[in-house]
Amino acid sequence: MQNGRQLGLPPIPPIIKNLIIINFLVWMIQSFLGQHVTAFMESTFALHSFYSPLFKPWQIVTHMFLHSPFGGQYGIMHILFNMFALWMFGSALEINFGGKRFLTFYLLSGIGAALIYLGYLQYELTPVVDQYHALISSGAPDLYLQKYRAVINEGMLGASGAVFGVLAAFGYLFPNTQLYLYFFLPIPTKWAIIGILVYELYGAFSNTDNVAHVAHLGVRSPAF
Repeated sequence: MQNGRQLGLPPIPPIIKNLIIINFLVWMIQSFLGQHVTAFMESTFALHSFYSPLFKPWQIVTHMFLHSPFGGQYGIMHILFNMFALWMFGSALEINFGGKRFLTFYLLSGIGAALIYLGYLQYELTPVVDQYHALISSGAPDLYLQKYRAVINEGMLGASGAVFGVLAAFGYLFPNTQLYLYFFLPIPTKWAIIGILVYELYGAFSNTDNVAHVAHLGVRSPAF
């Protein structure tokens, strides 16, 4: 694939094929083995703040293999979008990088996104945690404290951080490849990536949804 060419349907190289299979297998476990399994998977393997008692070091890696379950807020669209983008944009990178180098890049992109998100949470949650401890000291009823615990213990999951690293690398290496917006409007990759970054920055600071926009950049604010 070269600059200036249209982006057609790429092959599925082995690392991307295995990543897609693993992600869908984990998604099926999350979705169809019962609520207790879903809750265990998300509390154990989704990424939690350093403030949360649920935080474990391995979550910096494992969060990128979990997605919103079938009955969750985003349902199957969360994993479908991420895996489609991984296939469409990652295939050219794996072919050019080689499998081992591409996998390293993919995992480091996800880890980097997780670390940035944790740093953001450390800043964002500090006043919430301070209020929580103050309320505990004042003897506030547990029912009132539950909403604070829900915010502090909220997990982040999904391969979006790693996939956005793939998007950025594709845009850098193939800036003039033609994408088709809504299947008929051609747009060079570099402008599409810039548009996505602007959208993510807006989402990160507008707090209008429950998406981890900061992790996409490499920012979700807790809904409190």
